[in-house]
Amino acid sequence: MIEMQEPKPFFKWAGGKRQLLKELLATAPPEFNNYYEPFLGGGALFFKLSYQNKINKCYLNDSNSVLINAYRVVKENPDKLIKELTSGAYPNTKENFLKIREAEPTDPIKATARFLYLNRTAFNGLYRVNSKGKFNVPFGKYDNPNICDQENIKAVSEALQKDELTNFDFQEAVNSTKKKDFIYFDPPYAPLNKTSNFTSYTKEDFTEKDQERLAELFKALDKKGCLVMLSNSDAPLIRKLYDGFSIKEVKATRMINCKAKGRGKITELIITNYPQANPKN
Repeated sequence: MIEMQEPKPFFKWAGGKRQLLKELLATAPPEFNNYYEPFLGGGALFFKLSYQNKINKCYLNDSNSVLINAYRVVKENPDKLIKELTSGAYPNTKENFLKIREAEPTDPIKATARFLYLNRTAFNGLYRVNSKGKFNVPFGKYDNPNICDQENIKAVSEALQKDELTNFDFQEAVNSTKKKDFIYFDPPYAPLNKTSNFTSYTKEDFTEKDQERLAELFKALDKKGCLVMLSNSDAPLIRKLYDGFSIKEVKATRMINCKAKGRGKITELIITNYPQANPKN
């Protein structure tokens, strides 16, 4: 029997959770029914749980329609996507980068190829759009970016076969939850100060009111008997919103600050509605 390759996030994502996987896996419940991830992003925790055969039925969602389109294309048409990416239409030059950045293909496969190309060739692998929804990250000047990881695309496609992919608001994404279902929330982080909210991955920012709305949803799911885990920044607002729940402090390295002195280890929070080992609260 040929062992399947472990699927991993197939694009870079600001705030991705690969470096916190060990902490997240240790904090996740050992047993649960269905799995929900309303802020999918790069999907690092989902891919690891899937590879460990801990997921039965899965509901994956993100408000970013470009991202969800990419997941759907990888799920349904991995070979066509690979063919497009290896067609020779995506050379790593600034001229080509600017041309592709301006293009807005409507074909799902070409749109996903554009997304992956820009993700691998743009500065710091950022996905950021302006108020008009236009991708506005500059060229990254990387020597040999891996634009098409064929084996991982195939592994990701296999992992997604039994999952439902949606492009809803986070609240709508958990409407079908039942007792003992596991929900992992990884929202855009609350800014630590007024100048630190540097990026927007959809043209609508995730506001303080959205953080408050998410906290109310967290509490509603708790009352419903669901198992809920959330990661966020160690901001006073987050401490206040989740007071009374189990809170663990973890260290993460964030390299996406434009100033070198703003990079390095920072404290983040993992919050659950069930007991954790060594929580701070």
